Amino acid sequence: MYTDQELIIRPILEQDMDRLWELIYKDEQPEWKKWDAPYYPHRAIPYEQFIETMHDWIGNTSMWVIEVSGGVRGIISYYWEHEPSKWLEMGIVLHEGQSWGKGIGTRALKLWIAHLFHTMPLVRVGFTTWSGNERMIRVGEKLGMQLEAKIRKVRYYEGHYYDSIRMGLLREEWEALNNE
Repeated sequence: MYTDQELIIRPILEQDMDRLWELIYKDEQPEWKKWDAPYYPHRAIPYEQFIETMHDWIGNTSMWVIEVSGGVRGIISYYWEHEPSKWLEMGIVLHEGQSWGKGIGTRALKLWIAHLFHTMPLVRVGFTTWSGNERMIRVGEKLGMQLEAKIRKVRYYEGHYYDSIRMGLLREEWEALNNE
């Protein structure tokens, strides 16, 4: 568990499952999906079906919850792009609009990056987003990340093409920024 005032990132517990279903799978077209890779389909899942996957969520080291003032607001995660070379990508979703634009995502990702660098022999962490998600790009910039790739016009959404954006941060850059 990592904390920054009232914000906590921590592993998923059984008591989080109802809230996670509500945030992620209850609605067919949730607001958060307009920003999180909206060019991929999303579908609602009945609670009973979701709860059957509980063992995939609880204690999963690659996906934690973001808790603010005692309430679960979203998830933070990582996945291996190529594990043998330690190429890790991370992601974050704050599922409620009232959590957006308050610095919560930046603070949560800062804690997550610290966790990843402290617990894994990584040289770099990064994420991939799309040019339509300007908030996520700003979060990367605030954290000292560099634009590493821009693949032009490969994400089609609501009649427009957008760029795929990759941002990354090297361990030595992180350490210099955070005096580690």
